Amino acid sequence: MVRALFVLLSLVIFGLSLVLSLCLSKSFVWLALLYSPLFLIGLRDMLQTRHAILRNFPVLGHGRYLMEKIRPEINQYFVESNTDGQPFSRELRSIVYQRAKDVRQTLPFGTRHDVYVEGYEWFNHSLSPKHVDPADLRVTIGVKGTAQRYSASIFNIGAMSYGSLSKNAIKALNGGAQKSNFAHNTGEGGVSPYHLSEGGDVIYQIGTGYFGCRSENGGFDADRYRETMQSDAIKMIELKLSQGAKPGHGGILPAAKITPEISQIRGVPMGQDVLSPPSHKKFNDPRGLLHFIEELRELSGRRPVGFKLCVGHPHEFLSICKAMIAEKIFPDFICVDGGEGGTGAAPLEFSNHFGHPYKDGLHIVHQALRGFGLRDQIKVIASGRITTAFHILRASALGADLTYSSRAMMFALGCIQALECHSNKCPTGVATQDSRLVHGLDPTDKAERVANFHRNTVKAVAEMIGGMGLSSLDDVRPEYLWRRISMTENRTIDEFYPEIPIGALLKRTKLTPWAKWLDAASADHF
Repeated sequence: MVRALFVLLSLVIFGLSLVLSLCLSKSFVWLALLYSPLFLIGLRDMLQTRHAILRNFPVLGHGRYLMEKIRPEINQYFVESNTDGQPFSRELRSIVYQRAKDVRQTLPFGTRHDVYVEGYEWFNHSLSPKHVDPADLRVTIGVKGTAQRYSASIFNIGAMSYGSLSKNAIKALNGGAQKSNFAHNTGEGGVSPYHLSEGGDVIYQIGTGYFGCRSENGGFDADRYRETMQSDAIKMIELKLSQGAKPGHGGILPAAKITPEISQIRGVPMGQDVLSPPSHKKFNDPRGLLHFIEELRELSGRRPVGFKLCVGHPHEFLSICKAMIAEKIFPDFICVDGGEGGTGAAPLEFSNHFGHPYKDGLHIVHQALRGFGLRDQIKVIASGRITTAFHILRASALGADLTYSSRAMMFALGCIQALECHSNKCPTGVATQDSRLVHGLDPTDKAERVANFHRNTVKAVAEMIGGMGLSSLDDVRPEYLWRRISMTENRTIDEFYPEIPIGALLKRTKLTPWAKWLDAASADHF
């Protein structure tokens, strides 16, 4: 490793210069003196905790920061519509870094240059702005009969598992959640000690592999689930049906990232890739899904239970809605993920070309719940590249009550988007199980940055709500969000995503394309 090589090289140079000075000429002492500044810089790099790159790559790591300073700035601000691909634009990364480091977020001559480009979106301000307290931006989750309702922040850490991320990254995320009073989703890898060690609120995600509550044959183990739920830190349970990075496909954790500890937590063997099944063993129809949700709720002491999905065939979601009406069982929340992809845990075609994009999927879920008269009792969480206060407001305008953020939280940890998440060679120690690289990420320092990022983003949301002349996130309506469709034409978002009347789908109102989806939907099958 670079740290070890640096120390070894330092000792070799010092020893060699000492021997040469004694055996040949005292002028060789100058060799040690010339090297001493590099040694001191490297020593400082290894001892500091703010920069994982420098900690893992002493002296050499400065090359990365040097390149940042001299690189061309002409493309710093990309059109945001182009940031749906990888990697994120530098604009979005800079917003995260500034908020995480708690530094001034203004920029000289910072007005965007793409305001007349098709697809540009914005909210209009009011001449009568209001004050909105960021502390009030919370959402209570729990349907009737849920004994342990949860007051959630509007902005939370999305699903990223221990295994995908390092133990230090998990500790930093959870520590940040504790400091700023928001929730940390475990991802499908189960609840690890590092999700619980820092005292942050936890949302336990159960995927198709049932990690953390897995039986020997790979099914659901109620006793192990009940044991996991003994922790008071677990506030909600999220059943994952599918996710945007790999809808219709199970997850992949490479064998290189499976340590004995991860093997024990997940209940999987060492030395081979962990392949999550594409579907659940516990149920195979909408009614079964809802009965499993009720079982999870009962076994957990009636904590809030919901499910996460990337919307595929719309009629299948309507089938779930029909089953809710028939069985009188309702999830506490539904998380809508986008089909835009985002991890290295799935084949490229699944990430790029499967599933509804986040805005469309969120619209379908929100309107379907309205149409079945269920929207008031079920909260909706948006999870689709949420990075800025504007993104949170946009999700709200499209129907979300609260949001998850995954990639932006990784940036707050210090991710530089090296795109090595799947290789176990993440240079910042975020997405690796290599202990030599994990060492570079200091959980205490990075927890502060995660907390800063959350706090400053929620504060910005409050300021923008007030700037629109509104009092709460619930007041943000689709007609407040504008989109440019040409150089000279704009439309409000409700013209692209029209609302349907509350209860319309119960009355079988002939709405296009809802009538077609409704006819294909059945509570007895997906």
